[in-house]
Amino acid sequence: MAGRLKDKVAIVVGAGSSGPGWGNGKCTAVTFAREGARVMCVDRRRAAAEETVGLIVKEGGEAMAWEADSSKNADVKAMVDACMGKWGRIDVLDNNVGIGSAGGPVELSEDEWHLVFDVNVKSFFLTAKHVLPIMEKQGGGAIVNVSSIASIRSPKGVSYIAYNASKGAVNSLTIAIASQYADKGIRCNAILPGLMHTPMIDFLAEQYAKGETDHNQAYDKMIAIRHRASPTGRMGTGWDTANAALFLASDESAYVNGHLLVVDGGITARA
Repeated sequence: MAGRLKDKVAIVVGAGSSGPGWGNGKCTAVTFAREGARVMCVDRRRAAAEETVGLIVKEGGEAMAWEADSSKNADVKAMVDACMGKWGRIDVLDNNVGIGSAGGPVELSEDEWHLVFDVNVKSFFLTAKHVLPIMEKQGGGAIVNVSSIASIRSPKGVSYIAYNASKGAVNSLTIAIASQYADKGIRCNAILPGLMHTPMIDFLAEQYAKGETDHNQAYDKMIAIRHRASPTGRMGTGWDTANAALFLASDESAYVNGHLLVVDGGITARA
């Protein structure tokens, strides 16, 4: 089913990877391009965005890199203006940015709380603010927000209250936009990934292993624990998130709106 996004223009915010390998945004940008979209690859680190663009161009696709902090209004406006100046339309907006900060209500600082909400929620609000009028004028479009199963389930023994709450807010934002703009031909859905093996997880595993007598063994232990936590016996990958995003961005999901699509191998299906 090649060409599922043929002639469409997509903005992927968070299109770079935090380290070597394939993150959700990087996989999504490449997948969109493979399906015929012209892709604006946005990242806070220009080099990360350019790396993704290089992969797309190498495969014969069309893409441009853009550096932006999506939690800043001026950056988001400049990003949208640049995309319109380049291609004259925006059919798909894919929001992939997200950070976490460990701690519960007592341990977490107020500054960390605000930072997580600025990145995880405010950025999605700002991109929608600037893209929605364009989609409305065009007569349609699709927004895909990457949330998390942490928005509906808090793992025992792990406290990431700001991350949990912010991703819950993403779900509510998604549903509110979907409801408000449904009669304008604009759909807004969210993906709730489970345990995914991305560069960010490799980074966290490395941090966990720091100072351990056997660094490699400690790293492998954390990765193994995450694999075992899934009913499938393995974590998902950025490609699993990307494939879900492709469905929600394409016309195949024309009657799917305000949906929270869980992509977790069955973790949340467990009692």
